[in-house]
Amino acid sequence: MHQIGHQTFALGGDLTVRRIGLGTMRLADTPDVDPAEAVVWRPPTARSAALNLLRTAVENGVQLIDTADSYALGGSEELIAEALHPYAPDVVVATKVGMTRPSPSEWVPVGHPAYLRQQAELSLRRLRVGRIDLLQLHRIDPGVPLADQIGALKQLQDEGKVRHIGLSEVTVGELEQALEIAPIATVQNWYNLATRRHDEVVDFTAARGIAFLPFFPIALGGHAGEDSPVTEVAREIGASSAQTALAWLLHRSPNILAIPGTTSEKHLVENLGALTVELTDEQYARLDAVAAGAGTEAGAGAGAGAAAGD
Repeated sequence: MHQIGHQTFALGGDLTVRRIGLGTMRLADTPDVDPAEAVVWRPPTARSAALNLLRTAVENGVQLIDTADSYALGGSEELIAEALHPYAPDVVVATKVGMTRPSPSEWVPVGHPAYLRQQAELSLRRLRVGRIDLLQLHRIDPGVPLADQIGALKQLQDEGKVRHIGLSEVTVGELEQALEIAPIATVQNWYNLATRRHDEVVDFTAARGIAFLPFFPIALGGHAGEDSPVTEVAREIGASSAQTALAWLLHRSPNILAIPGTTSEKHLVENLGALTVELTDEQYARLDAVAAGAGTEAGAGAGAGAAAGD
């Protein structure tokens, strides 16, 4: 039987959170936008609904809220503060810096140290905190030495403005380089049942106690059709397809913290139910084999949302 060993993980060794959190990229623009095509450019038009969703998430046990300074040009961070500040002691708010938005269709990495530090200062203001729990480098800027980019985050950490440092969409080699400069608490890469090119990163981080946050964790796509292994297993265990996909992630490795995004309170509660889903070894193996029949980047679109992460 594949069972979830623990429903919590100590992020950075000292911030214990439940292993299903909430990604907030979808809380932008309008609620009916396909997440793969969302431009994530403006704060939500249904602002009261978005505020309620964030509060409902915390009320139902979500302890990890993930956002970025580039989501709605800082509007996502402001939304989180409006909904949840002052934050409950067990709520961890993670944000990202290092991605600029010259237009609704562009996501451009900028890793100049002064820029990263300035954006962190703005995130502190918008989130209304004196220290960011987890600050992630949204993307590595290929035009700036990695040591300079990680060094800027380490400087913020040394100044007491950042508790833990994370990276997004990195390889094992890049992570190894970063670890030579500063402790890395999390890695956030595109990963789900069908998108498995970061299997090596999952295993590398697990061996070192680093949390792995998969974005687009429920990107089911065509491989979750009526007669697919996902649907078959979901029927057998009395769960939804989304819960089954999340359960596979949680069983894949104990360091995985899923951060599915949603605009629906119903789906939010449903996603949290994956924490109690158990899989037999045979069911896990069937789900694990889904990747063999899927494309390298199956299950999610290649639009702006995919470029930015979750």
